[in-house]
Amino acid sequence: MIPNDVNPTTELVKQTAEPTSRGRYEGQVAVSPRKETRGRTYTASEKSRASNRRNARRSTGPRTPEGKAVTRMNAVKHGILSTEVVVKGLRIQEHEEEFRGLRERCWRSLAPKGPMEEMLVDRIVTAQWRLRRALMAETGEIVLSVDGGLRRRADRAPLPLGIFVDQLHDAAVQMEKSTQGLDYLRAVVRSVREDVERDGELTQAACDQLLRRFINEPNYLTRNFLGYRERMTANADGLSPEELKDNHRRAVLQYIERKLAEYEELSSRSEDREDKEETARQLANVLPSAPVLDKILRYENALERQLYRAMNQLERLQRRREGEDVPPPVTMQLSRG
Repeated sequence: MIPNDVNPTTELVKQTAEPTSRGRYEGQVAVSPRKETRGRTYTASEKSRASNRRNARRSTGPRTPEGKAVTRMNAVKHGILSTEVVVKGLRIQEHEEEFRGLRERCWRSLAPKGPMEEMLVDRIVTAQWRLRRALMAETGEIVLSVDGGLRRRADRAPLPLGIFVDQLHDAAVQMEKSTQGLDYLRAVVRSVREDVERDGELTQAACDQLLRRFINEPNYLTRNFLGYRERMTANADGLSPEELKDNHRRAVLQYIERKLAEYEELSSRSEDREDKEETARQLANVLPSAPVLDKILRYENALERQLYRAMNQLERLQRRREGEDVPPPVTMQLSRG
């Protein structure tokens, strides 16, 4: 064999070739260093290269406006903003689906092109999402204020009896002005009725017990019951003991029923009045407290400034991209003198 008449393929196999980082040999095509070549190299044929070119031409992506609009949303659907903006607490958990839906709608409406426009659209989306959160916080503060006030009034302790005892005012009359006071008066009168029905008359022990229920401070109710007791003892009409006791019992029970009916009517009016007052209190609590309201308003104002600034900058970029001559913005800086 003539030395110069050497097969090129054989020459490549016999020489010491160094594998590249991808497991290939320099001067060869896709040959693994571990694979026995047996004096042959593997090169891409012209037919294979032509097939690859045809496949590449068929994989150029969507060409219709609808297809391009769909693929443009890939970055939106798989973006990382939802993991940063959406709150996921133990009790308060915002929904990523709602955030992604808002973001997709904004992207379709604003149609950003390029990283700068996409960044501004993301700012618009996050500002809208946070404004929504501010409304939720305001609603929570209102519910907390209304329900909290109602719960505190419902759980309040009974009024102390001493609050009605005043040397200048009749305690029983003062009690008739509130629902709690009327409840106490009805309970006291009912206990007197039980004593009369059990003993057949209003005894001195029952009158003493009634006075103790008002901290031994006489009032018109204790004086009226004591008056029935004194008239029975006096027996001005000279009735027999049996007839006197029976008349006394009927008179006392009739007086008790009249007082209970009167207290029931007063209680109904008092409940109606207090219901209206409670409604007024709840309406007053619809507005959050001044510190909370100031905090919410400052938060909303900051978000609105971010939102309008991003919208203005996006509009300027898109107008400039369309070839419009956009003048520089007019800015004014205010400072205190």
